[in-house]
Amino acid sequence: MAGYGLFFLLFIYGLLLTPSIADDPTVTYQFVVSYITASPLGVPQQVIAVNGKFPGPTINVTTNNFVVVNVRNKLDEGLLLHWSGIQQRRSSWQDGLLGTNCPIPSRWNWTYEFQVKDQIGSFFYFPSLNFQRASGGFGSIIINNRPIIPIPFDTPYGDITIVIGDWYIRNHTALRRTLDAGKGLGIPDGALINGKGPYRYNDTLVPDGIVHETITVQPGKTYRLRVSNVGISTSLNFRIQNHYLILAETEGSYTVQQNYSSLDIHVGQTYSFLVTMDQNASSDYYIVASARFVNETTWRRVTGVAVLHYTNSKGKASGPLPDAPQDEFDKTYSMNQARSIRWNVSASGARPNPQGSFRYGSINVTEVYVLRNEPPSMVNGKHRATLSGVSFVNPSTPIRLADFYKVKGVYKLNFPNRPITGTPLVGTSVINGTYRGFMEVILQNNETRIRSYHMSGYAFFVVGMDYGEWTENSRGTYNKWDGIARTTIQVYPGAWTAILISLDNVGVWNLRTENLDSWYLGQETYVRIVNPEPNNKTEFPVPENALFCGALSRLQTPQRISSAASEESIRWLLVLFSLAINLLLMSISRG
Repeated sequence: MAGYGLFFLLFIYGLLLTPSIADDPTVTYQFVVSYITASPLGVPQQVIAVNGKFPGPTINVTTNNFVVVNVRNKLDEGLLLHWSGIQQRRSSWQDGLLGTNCPIPSRWNWTYEFQVKDQIGSFFYFPSLNFQRASGGFGSIIINNRPIIPIPFDTPYGDITIVIGDWYIRNHTALRRTLDAGKGLGIPDGALINGKGPYRYNDTLVPDGIVHETITVQPGKTYRLRVSNVGISTSLNFRIQNHYLILAETEGSYTVQQNYSSLDIHVGQTYSFLVTMDQNASSDYYIVASARFVNETTWRRVTGVAVLHYTNSKGKASGPLPDAPQDEFDKTYSMNQARSIRWNVSASGARPNPQGSFRYGSINVTEVYVLRNEPPSMVNGKHRATLSGVSFVNPSTPIRLADFYKVKGVYKLNFPNRPITGTPLVGTSVINGTYRGFMEVILQNNETRIRSYHMSGYAFFVVGMDYGEWTENSRGTYNKWDGIARTTIQVYPGAWTAILISLDNVGVWNLRTENLDSWYLGQETYVRIVNPEPNNKTEFPVPENALFCGALSRLQTPQRISSAASEESIRWLLVLFSLAINLLLMSISRG
């Protein structure tokens, strides 16, 4: 048996190094997702770790790499990992959401295989089921430029990932029960920076014994800081005492470089900053992530504090924290800051041609959707959140699998172009997108809290935002030249945001709020985009290792659970074989 295994490995190795594939290397990760006990806010609690780490390890790859992530689910419930911002070109099968994938059962393993095709930038991954992100399981993703593509700034001395977010001492199952009972989650217990609680900057506000994050840097050097808000529902203002943040990139797009003393980072968003360590290091410096658009006195505990430590620092950080924006009575400050974030149209992204060579402002719109949210309400006896009067219910059979196996009645292509009135609908209502169409989406926020929205499979163009109700005349204010292309955008209370999407990626793609409470209660939908002439060049076939559930459960074969080394070897042979087949299919389709 060992001889056959060696022969098989050599055969697969040869396949992987064929000329058509060798230009795009494969990067492999093994993730074991499990519960551990941690005390980020000084109280022991159950958190979700990846490979025993909270947060999980960073995925560090390069444009066009093939990424293989073998996931072992050691939770006591189903699991899916979502790669937020990874476009999964032609392969929504790998997106890791209930509309596209069956959950990985407890104690099973499953292997994700995808290519970071024509992408660069900063993103993150997280568990997408059952409110699990509220207990952790998240980590950063870096996609580096290929060496032949220059970056639009000098190479930084170091690359630092930072994940920030609000945090509850209650775990995700307890928070779920609260929402199921029709109650709000209340004020978070704190905010974390890289999974750790606040530095004790104030003896009254911060109890003793909390472990804080320290980031050590060399004086005089410039670092790239990639900051993601992986939290539950709180926008956070990010700042570093006495240091300017030069915004350089957001979610895969290089920006016009501008200095900020602080920047609001909304739930689900990621930014890259260039920060030069140009201070005199008389002491360490505060890194702060504090709650925004709330009563600062009541929410004071929702403040994450880490330490920036120069190697020649002369003392500990002390004194008051650097001020957040003083805009309590100026609701335009944050919106104007958001409007200032522009696409660097002269920079090359993942390809040699400048980003601005895609002239989105000159493309005719083929379909328009106005999506309006409302505060959660009781619908059919349950607490539900809605989008355009529809509260989404995830199907027991994933949408694209239902298409492929011709399972009827799983969903309806009846999502309204305009908000409906009257009693909200509850169901699996999906947007019928047109392949190679150009969609305009207006996100109207009728709630009193800020909301952020994400679309899988795409980077969309942010062309406008303003307070009040969107009208046809609002198009006159659109930015048709250098609006930023990104995957997650905020919508301010009582305001609208307009985005444009080029529908060139076949599959089924999630459009949702990133605020976990409203997402859990149904504020999402999917956009189904199908090539009327299906082929492997526009969409890859169902993966060989696809999981089946719902109406297709009969197709699922049992997975024998064992920790024996022999099974591990066989499993990896199968993984490599599946990878080889998929890579060959990708190579053929590119040809």
